[in-house]
Amino acid sequence: MHTLLTLEVDGARLLLAPDIGGAIAGWTRDGTPLMRPMLPDALTVREARSLSSYPLFPYSNRVAGRRFRFAGRTHELPDLMNGHAIHGAGWQVPWAAIQDGPTATIMLDHPAGPLWPFAFHAEQRFVLTRDALQCELLIENRHDHAAPFGFGLHPYFPRGADTTLTFSASHVWHNGAADMIPTHRSIVPPAWDHAGGVPVGRVTLDHCFGGWGGRARLSYPDRHYALDITADPVFAHLVVYIPEGQDYLAVEPVSNMNDGLNRLDIESDHGVFVLAPGEQKIADMRFSVTDL
Repeated sequence: MHTLLTLEVDGARLLLAPDIGGAIAGWTRDGTPLMRPMLPDALTVREARSLSSYPLFPYSNRVAGRRFRFAGRTHELPDLMNGHAIHGAGWQVPWAAIQDGPTATIMLDHPAGPLWPFAFHAEQRFVLTRDALQCELLIENRHDHAAPFGFGLHPYFPRGADTTLTFSASHVWHNGAADMIPTHRSIVPPAWDHAGGVPVGRVTLDHCFGGWGGRARLSYPDRHYALDITADPVFAHLVVYIPEGQDYLAVEPVSNMNDGLNRLDIESDHGVFVLAPGEQKIADMRFSVTDL
């Protein structure tokens, strides 16, 4: 049995599933889903990826070869999805929760271990209003020496025939076909350029964009609202996942580029931050609803 934490205010409702990877299980306003509703068997199978959104601590996306090197030592990571080390440790383990009205904080104290070799503390603080969801993310190095970290969220959103996605970016990383690890970057190709708004589904994407400026918009003319995503500068990368033939997409503000842990010495904008023992990184992102 799973306990869902419920936040409600002025017709808005947020469901949290702390014990399933610290995930969001649903966000609605007047009954309209603002994030993709959880899949029918999500609570039974305890699958954070089947819920509405899940946290990416202490890194986002894939790590090449399930290993990385830091401070002269190679660290091995486990297979978490289809042979990949992906999306960190937080989505794999239960979190603790504290609720105060329309505000909730869920917390994780993660020891060094197979999922991640460095101890850390993580928090997600959610503040719900009728027209917005604010998410404050915190990570603290609890290890006895400096260690690399990143964070972000992986929210899924509904998509329909009239849904459009708008965001600008200075560049995009191209992935290898076999392992989805970045091979090179370029300016954004015309087909992937969403600066003027592009109907969702016109192009299939699973790519990491840089220089996006912390602003994106999903418009739902048929549902008479738009959802604006804003994020602090630490979330310098935006992963956009638009699968073919599905009724959802993901727009993910994250700190590090895909495989950033293996780019510390070769990319200036890898987005991984190194924290000293006891040092924290805190940043906000916000999802705001506007009636159309």
